[in-house]
Amino acid sequence: MKVDKIFDALLENLKVGDASTTVAARRGEITKALNKDFRSVEGSTANRVMVGSYGRHTAIRGVSDLDMIYILPASLRSSYSTETGPRRMLNRVRDDLTARYPNTDIRVDQCVVRVQFTSNKFKFEVQPAFENSDGSFDYPDTKAEGWKVTKPREEIAATKDCNDRTSTNMRHLARMARAWKDTNGVVIGGLLIDTLVYRFFSATSEYDDKGSLWFDFMVRDFFEFLMSEPNKDYYLALGSNQRVNVKKRFQPKAEKAYNLCIEAIAKEGKASANKKWREVFGSAVPLEVTESARSFKDTEEFIESRYPINVSESLAIDCNVTQNGWRTASLREMLKNKTLLLPNKELDFTITECSVSYPYDVKWKVLNCGNEAERRNNIRGEIISPNRAGNARHERTSFRGKHVVECYIIKDGIVVARDVIDVPICTNAA
Repeated sequence: MKVDKIFDALLENLKVGDASTTVAARRGEITKALNKDFRSVEGSTANRVMVGSYGRHTAIRGVSDLDMIYILPASLRSSYSTETGPRRMLNRVRDDLTARYPNTDIRVDQCVVRVQFTSNKFKFEVQPAFENSDGSFDYPDTKAEGWKVTKPREEIAATKDCNDRTSTNMRHLARMARAWKDTNGVVIGGLLIDTLVYRFFSATSEYDDKGSLWFDFMVRDFFEFLMSEPNKDYYLALGSNQRVNVKKRFQPKAEKAYNLCIEAIAKEGKASANKKWREVFGSAVPLEVTESARSFKDTEEFIESRYPINVSESLAIDCNVTQNGWRTASLREMLKNKTLLLPNKELDFTITECSVSYPYDVKWKVLNCGNEAERRNNIRGEIISPNRAGNARHERTSFRGKHVVECYIIKDGIVVARDVIDVPICTNAA
């Protein structure tokens, strides 16, 4: 499949799509409920601004977090200016929305009111705010017991300006970066993604007028840019220059993506190139049907077909490799030391790090890849549950080839963390 066809299909599959209709309906209902209380107006959908990735038009299919500012009447500012003002305001908004959605999980979360729509598997984060003369907003912060300033309009304007200058490639790359984040468990926020994309295009004009035929080189160079970034605690957001924190280092996973891009580019025109691009961007990349694909049952399942993905928490998995008469070893250490993994080993996959607070659900995926798996008609790849205590998963090595094990953390119906480990088995079973 040609490069432009791959990336055109990828971007088409990443579009928010039909969900935008539901988002618009929920947004209107929330605004009407707040206008009724704060302005005594029935049925009005005015006085709100969509912000975040949805407002910057860099969101992708499966978007689960919708950020909305509700503009408060200026006449109320003095009534909520004391230390208790932020919490009183957020509680008032919470009560208004609870009256509108009595069976929905609605709660105050420091600066916003979170409305979790389980039927749609997304949540609105509603932020009441007073508009300032320069277009910025003062929003409530219960932790600081005061009001802080945010400048989302400047971020939206900077995104649009960069997008116009780069022939819409800014938003294309921002969406692909989100697909990479969600596919590879990169703990990085949406505003930081857009800021880094903005900085990439500020450093080069190479792709300002390029079409999708050049996107393989564009994403390669973007990941090279990311992996070369120095370690920082924060960046200054595009447009607003406000601090946006770095949650966790993204450079190692960017380097892995860069290397996958190199491999995919080298395989251009072959079906294997699509598979490499899938390792970077996930199942939104189309596969090219080949004769070998018809010789085995494709049982692979994709987590994004079951749940929205919004990686915002960290997860790390490892595997204890054991065999009678042998010392237990860590698979990640074996991979690091290039120690061969042989058949007839017992494998216990465990979670070694997880920043998600309970309660949550854990799912696993064990995928067999390569000619041997296809010949045996045993690629597996289903989304499965733990089969050992502590949400662990027990497996056994059996035949040669590349195998991949993934783990997913699902909270409130959304995948918030994921990790993957390669399981390369080197020789046939005895």
